[in-house]
Amino acid sequence: MLDNLSEKLQSIFSGLRSKGRLTEEDINVAMREIRLALLEADVNFKVVKGFIKNTKERCLTAEVMDSLTPGQNVVKIVLDELTELLGRSDSKLVLSSRIPNVIMLVGLQGSGKTTAAAKLAYLLKQQNHNPLLVACDVYRPAAADQLQTLGGEIGVRVYRGEGKDPVQIAKEGVRDAIDSLRDVVIIDTAGRLHVDEDMMAEAEAIKEAVQPDQILMVVDAMTGQDVVNVAAAFAERVDFDGVIMSKMDGDARGGGALSIRQVTGKPIKFISMGEKPDSLEEFHPDRMAKRILGMGDVISLIETASRIKAEEIEQEEAERMMRANLNLNDFLMMNKQIHKIGGIKKLVSALPGGDKALKDGSVNERALDEMEIIIHSMTKEEREKPEVLNGSRKARIAAGAGVSVFQVNQLLKKFNETKKMMKQMMAKQEAMTAGKSGKKGKRKGKRKKQRMGIPGMGGMSMSDMKKMQDVLSGLDE
Repeated sequence: MLDNLSEKLQSIFSGLRSKGRLTEEDINVAMREIRLALLEADVNFKVVKGFIKNTKERCLTAEVMDSLTPGQNVVKIVLDELTELLGRSDSKLVLSSRIPNVIMLVGLQGSGKTTAAAKLAYLLKQQNHNPLLVACDVYRPAAADQLQTLGGEIGVRVYRGEGKDPVQIAKEGVRDAIDSLRDVVIIDTAGRLHVDEDMMAEAEAIKEAVQPDQILMVVDAMTGQDVVNVAAAFAERVDFDGVIMSKMDGDARGGGALSIRQVTGKPIKFISMGEKPDSLEEFHPDRMAKRILGMGDVISLIETASRIKAEEIEQEEAERMMRANLNLNDFLMMNKQIHKIGGIKKLVSALPGGDKALKDGSVNERALDEMEIIIHSMTKEEREKPEVLNGSRKARIAAGAGVSVFQVNQLLKKFNETKKMMKQMMAKQEAMTAGKSGKKGKRKGKRKKQRMGIPGMGGMSMSDMKKMQDVLSGLDE
């Protein structure tokens, strides 16, 4: 989603950065190209007009035109205006003190409401809430069955009711939540293929009956700018509080995501980037703007890593890790942790220029899998003491893994580079610690167990990662 727009904008900025000075004509040409790129991405034309007007006015100021790095200033202005377009600040889901909180989902048929309901329930469950899903779509065949299946997969109970009256089912669902001590109710309502009076009247009736704390509209990101008209209709009738943008991992142009906040005034609260239950993410306008401009999203990657429960390892292994005296078992464990945060694809895409590298095919997305196969073909001794690997052992391992000896050597090369890098990072971390305390010293006593750090982060703990996240977040303020 938005890959084509991102690629075109980066190409435009590349041309601007190469110039030592910018003329008014340079700015005019760049604005025309940006306008065309946004229109081709199916962004609402009124939104495009306002965006270009504001951006051009800021770019033509003397502060930009006479600066030493005008190209960089233009990129900064476009980033600011794009963030403004998406929503200047985050709009998180805030639950009230009411028990249970009632969240009502609305939207057209096919927008992904049922799946979004289950994903939202999973997210709230991870935040220590006890949600209940209520199936109020009595028209679409097997809609309740689908919700029941999804609820079973994530361990969340689903209330289906007995009758065919969605308003009555919604009211009964809230009562059931009170009886079963559930603190959040998520109501999945019925949709239609297009906006019609019956759907709107039913949504209004459910709203009146259960008085929801939050009404979220689920929008298919692949719909394009026509989604703005649909959102405007729902805003008028049920006055929803925010948007869940589904199917953001699709290959459509994605103009709806850039248009909906500006046209309706309703914030995007969540985006869905996949089919798995954990693929629903809080929406951060500034981070999305940076991704579109090819600047990566390292903060989200750190947040993902910090949410993962660290594995406990024995004292002997923990001390070896802290000395950066790695073996191939540790390397294997690091690879598994990278898998947990989404694999190489997510890791690379979060880095500046990462999406382009993935699109160009210059990143081997199966690299971790190939490494694991090779390591699993080794004996226990070879994993613990890689230095014993000679030519004949490497040949045996290569045959067992179905790879060449060259690939085995490449793995060992990467392992040694990682080991060297971690030694350097641990040395820096010790130097910083010594600088703060004024002296070096060994820890008194030994802990029975320690937590393993995040791969590629110098053995840092989850607490350290959270601190780094807070620091990085502060840079944007």
